[in-house]
Amino acid sequence: MHYLILSDMHGNWDAFEAVLNVALEEDFDCILVLGDLVGYGASPNEIVDAVKSLPGNVFVIRGNHDKVVAEIDDGSNFNYAALAAAQWTTRELTPENLDYVRRLPQGPIEVADGVTICHGSPLDEDTYLFSNYDAYDVFQRHDAWLTFFGHTHIPSLFSLEGTEVEVGVLRGSRGTIRLRQDVRYLINPGSIGQPRDRDPRAAYLTYDSERQVVRWRRLDYPISRAQERIMEARLPQLLADRLQTGI
Repeated sequence: MHYLILSDMHGNWDAFEAVLNVALEEDFDCILVLGDLVGYGASPNEIVDAVKSLPGNVFVIRGNHDKVVAEIDDGSNFNYAALAAAQWTTRELTPENLDYVRRLPQGPIEVADGVTICHGSPLDEDTYLFSNYDAYDVFQRHDAWLTFFGHTHIPSLFSLEGTEVEVGVLRGSRGTIRLRQDVRYLINPGSIGQPRDRDPRAAYLTYDSERQVVRWRRLDYPISRAQERIMEARLPQLLADRLQTGI
């Protein structure tokens, strides 16, 4: 099986379009979308329409911003900018697209034998996995061999061999990870719409289950246009500024 893994588009159509234009040149058996389609960016309808139109076998789960936009969560733990963008997005989405976001399922979901997807953590969709301690807790309480997760906006990998957890950050324009059956993995593709690893380029992954190879990729996109859309929508300036720096 050949998988495309996408996460955290956050209403940034310019970034998502750049990824789709390149990624969909390949044929995929399955596409995995790890949540946060909306929030922050000013093109929520374009994102939702594109996700709804993805070809083939597609699994989509909700993220924490999707929940706030869908009014499943009140956003009381959001900062001012995030909450303002979520409330604007709720008003901006078409009725059909808002209903689609409201119906997104909660992770984790098993997409193949031993392979699951979630937004934050398989234990709690809103939890951030940053440290080896966080990862070890997941490995002890969730038995999937391979889990793809999002939420942190940082392309990263946690692996468990025996009782030792290794942490790695996926840096550079592209790279390859060769998986081993005797090692378990938590892998984050990073964010398409709002990276936070000081690299502003859109990030995504592919996974070849026959060869047991995961590949990461970073792509440039017209950041200035995404910033213009945010300002035209009168969303907080911070949301536009951070796209330039990737923080």
